[in-house]
Amino acid sequence: MKEHLFSSELWLARSPKEIFPFFADARNLASITPPWLHFEILTPGHIGMDVGTVIEYRIRIHGLRVRWRTRITAWAPPFRFVDEQIKGPYQRWIHEHRFEKSGEGTLCYDRVRYSVLGGWIVNRLFVARDVRRIFAFRATKLTELFGSAPGLH
Repeated sequence: MKEHLFSSELWLARSPKEIFPFFADARNLASITPPWLHFEILTPGHIGMDVGTVIEYRIRIHGLRVRWRTRITAWAPPFRFVDEQIKGPYQRWIHEHRFEKSGEGTLCYDRVRYSVLGGWIVNRLFVARDVRRIFAFRATKLTELFGSAPGLH
């Protein structure tokens, strides 16, 4: 199973202590997910985030409805957390979120290790492009919410 890596960084004009609570509320994920994914959280009620928390979603990928279940495998507020796919569209999906103080703001790092059925060709034709588009949308929304500085994102 070939593993692919996606990483990005984004500078936001708030401290990690101000940004992390946004990510600690799983319901906020909908606001930073592109509308074309038709993202919906299926887990009922309040979702208390911590190691072991399981969250179930539904998305639409290229017209196909897909259920996705993730587990929080690391939780270190306000600096880091990791979510891993239990069931979903990937063979493997491990997403590390890091938040580091940087001047008057925060550098937000995303590192995703993933594997897909169909290997490198499916990744090259579909998945890598989709992942880049999703994270570009996310960066735009986070910048709108928390502010950014010219040339630092």
